[in-house]
Amino acid sequence: MKLQLTMEKTATVVVMTAYFLTPFMTSAVNLIIPAIGTEFFSQTLLLSWLVTGYSLATAAFLLPFGKLSDIIGRKRVFVTGMFLFSFFTLLSGAAWSIEWMIFFRICQGIASAMIYSTGMAIITAIYPPHRRGQALGLCTAVAYIGLSLGPSLGGLINHYFSWRIIFYLTGFASVLATLLAAWRLKGEWIGAKGESFDILGSICYVLALVLSLYGFSSLAQMEGAKYFLFLGLVLIALFFIYESKQDCPLLRMGVFHRNSVFVYCNLAAMINYSATFAIAFLVSLHLQLVMKCDSYLAGLIMISQPLVTALLAPFGGYLADHFDPQIVTSYGMALSALGLFSFIFTTSEMSLLLIVGSLVIAGVGFALFAAPNNSAIMGAVDKNDYGVASSIAGTMRNIGQSISMAIVTLVMSVYLDGVDRASYDQMLVACFRTAYIVFTAICIVGVFCCRSGKRFENKAEVANQGS
Repeated sequence: MKLQLTMEKTATVVVMTAYFLTPFMTSAVNLIIPAIGTEFFSQTLLLSWLVTGYSLATAAFLLPFGKLSDIIGRKRVFVTGMFLFSFFTLLSGAAWSIEWMIFFRICQGIASAMIYSTGMAIITAIYPPHRRGQALGLCTAVAYIGLSLGPSLGGLINHYFSWRIIFYLTGFASVLATLLAAWRLKGEWIGAKGESFDILGSICYVLALVLSLYGFSSLAQMEGAKYFLFLGLVLIALFFIYESKQDCPLLRMGVFHRNSVFVYCNLAAMINYSATFAIAFLVSLHLQLVMKCDSYLAGLIMISQPLVTALLAPFGGYLADHFDPQIVTSYGMALSALGLFSFIFTTSEMSLLLIVGSLVIAGVGFALFAAPNNSAIMGAVDKNDYGVASSIAGTMRNIGQSISMAIVTLVMSVYLDGVDRASYDQMLVACFRTAYIVFTAICIVGVFCCRSGKRFENKAEVANQGS
């Protein structure tokens, strides 16, 4: 019993450290892009690949590394991912050109995929079901603390020192976390020992996801984006046909077959991120462009959402351990919808207190959604598929984020194309309202999705009892 508790604590500390550093790095980079552009004399389009390249690499490699971890061991893939993340973070800080920095950031994204595809699987394998939700809630909390501290702490370091110092500090912290994981994390947690790794299926999957996500997110900006999207969708179809004929596929269809909880919870995750991810982007623009707040005040206001999520995420995990996780997620999704609905009444003279209140409601909603939903996803599969399940959940998150930003870009292109300076602010507010209406509708659909998963599960139980 004592050994089990020690293992649980060690795994929790290691995974929480990784889940803090990766989102911290992501949010800090978003803030220091102008400083990087100034040093390298880079254009905005090229600078955007510091973010795009990282996110695409993370999304595309999640499933292949999740499956690989089930075959060769989750600790091995996790520690390797931490080492590579440390290495390429330090190289990013020492980058000598924007092109090399983009390459290092893409490699960082691949390393992050190794971390995210195994972290949740390790926690799930170690913790018993009745305490799993709270552990996942702690991981969610530190991820949002990282997101919160990224802009503030990163901005402070960049202002007084240099953007390179952010990479160096994060890199050295990651090295220490890697050493701790390699030394103290005991066990490999191999779920699919003896299976062969599907290399051809992995290549097809990576290409399909990169083309699909890049094409979809660029529809409103690039004429040829629809061809990338079409080719990506064709490759996805070919991937599923190919996988259905393999003895050791990258993705077993049995994970989805007659597993309504797993299917609906992953769908709910994609819907939630599709509806909520762009909130910070929209609120930032509203505060700084429409209400003329400085970046410091805007940052203080915007930190309210991730801060509330970080504080309440462990409580959401606790509720998932003591009540049905799908019931908790439906209430969390409903609160997210309420927060989005309150933003529909956005005006150019909107009260800052009302903005904070809306962000807090959305933050509480996500705190009640994230950990319980992850707990339901991981509890719906056999331990052999923990790595794959963790990867699919992460992929749904990345797809949702891409959809969210694509919706914002599309709405902006409709409202702001050719608008003169005199009416720009007014049209910007109208653009925000439309986006919030769309996101609220999406979130309401998500509430029914959460409830549908439970309803189908109950029907399946009744059918099994009857047979």
